[in-house]
Amino acid sequence: MYASFYGLQREPFSIAPDPRFLYMSEAHREALAHLLYGLSGGGGFVLLTGEIGAGKTTVCRCFLEQVPSHCDVAYVFNPKLDALELLQTVCDEFRLEVPAGAATVKAYVDALNRFLLAAHAAGRHAVLVIDEAQALAPEVLEQLRLLTNLETDERKLLQIVLIGQPELRTMLARPELEQLAQRVIARYHLPALDAAETAAYVRHRLAVAGLAGDLPFDDDAIAALHRLCGGVPRRINLLADRALLGGYARGQRRVGRAVVERAAHEVFGTAPAAPAPSRAPVVAAVLGVAALAVGALVWQAGRGDATAAEAGPVLPAALPAAAAASAAVVAAAAPAASAPVAEELDAEALLARAAAREADGVRALAARWKVQAGAGEPCSALAATGLACWRTKTGLAQVRDLGRPGLLTLHGSDGRSGVVLLTGLDSEHATLAFADGGQATVDLATLATLWRGEFATLWRPPPGWGSPGDPTVLAAWLDERLPGRGTLAPRIVAFQVAHGLQPDGRAGPLTLMQILRTDGDTVPRLALTR
Repeated sequence: MYASFYGLQREPFSIAPDPRFLYMSEAHREALAHLLYGLSGGGGFVLLTGEIGAGKTTVCRCFLEQVPSHCDVAYVFNPKLDALELLQTVCDEFRLEVPAGAATVKAYVDALNRFLLAAHAAGRHAVLVIDEAQALAPEVLEQLRLLTNLETDERKLLQIVLIGQPELRTMLARPELEQLAQRVIARYHLPALDAAETAAYVRHRLAVAGLAGDLPFDDDAIAALHRLCGGVPRRINLLADRALLGGYARGQRRVGRAVVERAAHEVFGTAPAAPAPSRAPVVAAVLGVAALAVGALVWQAGRGDATAAEAGPVLPAALPAAAAASAAVVAAAAPAASAPVAEELDAEALLARAAAREADGVRALAARWKVQAGAGEPCSALAATGLACWRTKTGLAQVRDLGRPGLLTLHGSDGRSGVVLLTGLDSEHATLAFADGGQATVDLATLATLWRGEFATLWRPPPGWGSPGDPTVLAAWLDERLPGRGTLAPRIVAFQVAHGLQPDGRAGPLTLMQILRTDGDTVPRLALTR
């Protein structure tokens, strides 16, 4: 009805799953990577959860389109079945014949076992995908666990992907399902879109619908869409569609906040409070840097996320001095966890409080490890404690995933530069520490005007990394911690894909830090609000 009024060729916000309007946020791509990683896990369960309308089905469809040709897939959409009915449905999806009159659990399991063994012998891989899995009864989940017992000496024969609402995670936390929970090899909770992603989502759908002119929503309207819908794509579609209809009825070429709020009352009955997302990744477009272009550098130009054999040790070298001469030094001691946030800074105030020398920032960072870096060159002093300096050029999304406090190098338009110590992140703000022991926050849009992606942190390399000695030491360490068995390189690639890293198959600093994190290492952490 309103499409031609706004210069559109079709309505942009239908809730029908039109593939032309597919929008994959960073979180959707990460969820997809987890599902694809699960295919290499050698059996067991892969878990994807998310709120209603968050895009789980979108991710599932992309996953099914990218399943390798050597995989046979059974897809179950309506799992409100008992154990026998589910087994029958799975056999039907795999096109298995069960003798007439043999409708028993044993008959279906035997048929599945024969099929899985034949598929394994032919070099094929069987995958069972169950959508809306929160509807499964506990006894049905237990039957699924028993299916993962079908195996050879080399591997389990069936990969099961469970997709469902957050209640599914609660179900798997029950004591009676502990054995199943222990067989989950990859899990991901799909969050709502953050504010920047909501804006990108709206623009994407309008562009696909043929928009050639100005955006029909002003900035306040888009902010209201995010606030009222909580970043849930399906809610955004409903509200944006009704808001455009309201604007059309009023003859308004550009919809404002008031129209969106009136539309929310019509669609939702009241303006709903935005649910707190469990994770709010900051897209690279907001920051002006590519979140996945990590190009990891270890305090020395030209160094990548390479293996120890190729890269050698982290060479402690002096950090370049910042151009500015005046500013407070970043806090030399870690502030208490309960220290209040004193103020919110604008770009000018933030740059004025940044440390003039990066070496001072390294000392402040070392204090969070409860280590003294000394008065000399800090990286050289830290080497004796087992810590290494590492830097990269990245985006806040990956900094969030890494989960460690670190130094951000800021650059002003007047040539000034300095470093600040990042201690916390939420969906819209960063928390920083300063010399007086207090903290301050800055919104991410302001930070993006000063930060070009330069990030530095500390890490504790595992045994054998960077050492000219026996390379099998690091290999043995990796073999103990990476999922699966066999050659290390493909297992490293699978791990990198699952964690959104560049899949180069090399165990460089960034990959090793993520392995250490999944292994439960105790290091200083960013305060994250998901």
